[in-house]
Order: sequence, then C-alpha cells, then structure tokens
Amino acid sequence: MTEQRPIQPTPVGALRFNTDAAKLEYFDGNQYVNITTDSPEQNTGGTRAVMAGGGFPTNDTIDFVNIDSTGNATDFGNLTRGLYLVQATASRTRGLFHGAHSSPDPTRNNQIEFVTIASTGNAADFGDLTEQGHGYNSGSSNGVRGLLSIQSTSADTENNIINYVTIASTGNAIDFGDLTIGAYARKANVASPVRSCWAGGIDGTTPTSRVIDYVMISTTGNAANFGDLTQASREGTGCSNAVRGFYFSGSGGTDNQIEAITIATLGDAFDFGDLTYGAEAAGGGASPTRAISAGGTDSGGKNIIDYWQIATTGNAIDFGDRTVALYGCGVASNGHGGLG
Repeated sequence: MTEQRPIQPTPVGALRFNTDAAKLEYFDGNQYVNITTDSPEQNTGGTRAVMAGGGFPTNDTIDFVNIDSTGNATDFGNLTRGLYLVQATASRTRGLFHGAHSSPDPTRNNQIEFVTIASTGNAADFGDLTEQGHGYNSGSSNGVRGLLSIQSTSADTENNIINYVTIASTGNAIDFGDLTIGAYARKANVASPVRSCWAGGIDGTTPTSRVIDYVMISTTGNAANFGDLTQASREGTGCSNAVRGFYFSGSGGTDNQIEAITIATLGDAFDFGDLTYGAEAAGGGASPTRAISAGGTDSGGKNIIDYWQIATTGNAIDFGDRTVALYGCGVASNGHGGLG
C-alpha cells in the first residue's frame, strides 16, 4: 500500500502564473490574487514620482518627475500645509502623505493627505492616523492597502505602531500590529506586493539600529525579523521594485551608501553602490527598473535627484534637480514594487 503524504498548506506569499489569465498571482492566505491588475487602478503615462514637502523650515511644495526619463522636477501643486519629514505611500493612481512635522504646529501631526498622481493639483484631506506622528515615520503598499507606521509620537520617543488604510477609500487609519522594536527615525521602508520591510532607526538601546523587520501586507499582525543592514543607520529612506528593495541616505554610517535586499528572501542586506552625494533624510521612489533618491541634508537642504538601475549593482547617476532644496520629503510613485 502506497503511503499517502499529507497535503502541505500553501504558504502566504506563494506565487504562481495563471496560464488561463496570463497573469502572475500570489496567495493571500485565502486565495490567489492577481498582483498586477486586481487593483481597479491602472498606471497610465509612465512611472511618476510625486515629491511632497520637506524642510527646514516646513514647506508645502509638491513637484514631480517621470522616473524613466531624466531632467528637473516640475511643479505639481501644494500640500494643505507645510510639512517636513513627510512619509508617503501610493497605489497606481493615488499618492498619500502622512506622519510629518507640520506648520504652524511643528510638533506632531496625524493628518493623511492625498493627491491623484496623474493629475497635477493640490492635496486634499484623506483621514487621520491612530496616533499623532512626530515625523520619521514610514509608508508602503501593495496597491490596495497602504501601511503607515508611527515610530515617534513626540520628540525622540520610540514607537512600533503600524496602521493601515485602503488607499482607494478616504477615511481614518486602522491598527495593523507592531514592529519588533520601537524605533525613532526609522523611515526606511520597502515593499513587494506581498511583504513590507522596515530598517534601521534609533531603538532606545543603541544610537542606531541594523534591524530589518517585515510583515505580510494582506493580513494584520505583528512584524517578524527579516535580517540586518550592513551598517547601523537612522533617518534613512527606502524604495523598491517588486523584487529588490533599497535602503539609503541614513546617518550613523556612510551616508551615501545604497544597501539592497531581495524582498522575497529573508536575510541580511548587501552593498549595492553609492549615491553621488552624502545626505540623510532623502526621499525615495522607484519604477520597475529604476530607483531614485531626492533631496536630503548634510548641513542644509539639497535639491539633488539621483537614479540607478535596479537590476545591476553600481553607483547612482545624476537625474536632475527638485524645484526646491529640502530634506525629509515624501515620494509617492505609481510604479513602486508593491504594485507588482
């Protein structure tokens, strides 16, 4: 009698190619979901990176570039008020900005604002985070759900809060779970359609952290350990395509270093290359093939934009300039890794 092997459960995040639909799908814990078109939103007109806010002082400027070309940024509109240390997340059509220092109140802010990425214009109110943010928070998405972390609720405090929203529907954020550590200045966040990963920060026990955490975006719950950065880093940023995530522009180590991870595979980051400039608190965005770093500071705000090819390790190249020289801007891209 042939022994019957037990049927193994399908792991969350498993990928398959649906030959009937000619689509790549992932398993969300209940069913296989199309990672490229299940969102009702479609990307048209190329990959646009919308860059919002910055400081210091706080600024309400929104400008944009097409990631797949090069050149200087163009005016897009304005935030509802001046913000710096802004964080962002996006679907294919909508960009969200949140969790920043605000003006006229420069201490805390729980407001989420949004823009329609394809149409220039001013931001509008989306809803509120569950807690007031003090900046240095982070954002990511799978195109449908946006994860918005709150890692500081007052000056130099460490928090581990993760919120989520449905990007297509305005409204207040909902609790998702907790990161493995409470960390201030942990704004480096990348995502695939399945996973979101955070890195670095100030965790209260060390001046800077090397820890990388992750969650499965389509579920709720606490984060688990992914691996470590090559160097301890705080005030850095991140961006990704669907496969590879990047962390860069952090202080506490070499501030022009670009580190990378393969998002589907747990493990430590590796050295990828260098930016053309050294700065902390830049903004990051990506298309399926290119990544950009925008702004940042070493002794004052910068307007530099760099880019690099995601598939090939190496140093960044000059892309162009922002319309303003600022640090701590949020970048919402309609072609980032969480969209597949």
